[in-house]
Amino acid sequence: MQSELMRGQGSELYANCDYGMNDPYMPLEATRNLTGQALRIIAENRFPVHIITKSDLVLRDLDTLKQISQTYAAVSFTITTADDALGKKVEPGATLVSKRLAAMKTLAENDVLTGVTMMPILPFIEDSEENIRAIVEQAHANGARYILAAFGMTMRDRQREYYYTQLDRLFPGVRERYERAFGERYSAPANHPRQLEKLFHELCARYGIATHMPLYTLQKRMTQPSLF
Repeated sequence: MQSELMRGQGSELYANCDYGMNDPYMPLEATRNLTGQALRIIAENRFPVHIITKSDLVLRDLDTLKQISQTYAAVSFTITTADDALGKKVEPGATLVSKRLAAMKTLAENDVLTGVTMMPILPFIEDSEENIRAIVEQAHANGARYILAAFGMTMRDRQREYYYTQLDRLFPGVRERYERAFGERYSAPANHPRQLEKLFHELCARYGIATHMPLYTLQKRMTQPSLF
């Protein structure tokens, strides 16, 4: 999953990803509308779609997504903090968290399946019970039907140095905690991940939020058989 303290659109501090991907609603989309054009083709051909984004630009394609929803459309907003001030630090190029939540609410009110990708959770920065609780509560208040969570992050060798430089700049003293806790390891789990996961599942159960994606069922297209 894409982490945001690394170089790239929407981020300055996150560290790394396990596979390559990009947000389909980069700022350029506001003028080029490439994603919108692709979605119209998807709608015409009745394909399903799952969008993962940190932008409220997705609302530009609301009508198209409503059409795709007749087959299957899901929009997941990556949210790792419920606090705009912290979000501006770790995701300086991304849409404010509050605006993502507002966009989620609009999608939900228009019967478009929407939820949260709550990952990565940055150790010593985002891995508090208060933060996890706030994310789940805000997701519920704004119509999320699911939350996909992972408690921690990963750091590749070539990314670690940049990440630590940003920690020194934005969160003085936190770098030393990373070095003591994780050394040169690739995986950097959140503090007390089992406790956080337990709280997360309890909250999701309380609010009726799924912890997995609702499944897409392939719809067979019926055709009229020939008489001869």
